[in-house]
Amino acid sequence: MFGRLGAPEIILILVVVVLLFGAKKLPDMARSLGKSARILKSEAKAMKSEGQD
Repeated sequence: MFGRLGAPEIILILVVVVLLFGAKKLPDMARSLGKSARILKSEAKAMKSEGQD
C-alpha cells in the first residue's frame, strides 16, 4: 500500500518540501545528503573488508 508511489504523489511531496524548506536551502540539503551517503558507503565498505580479514 505504501510502496506504490506514482508521479502525482512524488510531485506533491516535492512541492511540500519546497514550501517547507524554501528553494534556496534545497541544494545545500542535497549536498549534505550526498556527503552523508558517501561517508556511510565508505564506512560500510571498510567494515565489510575488516570483517573478512
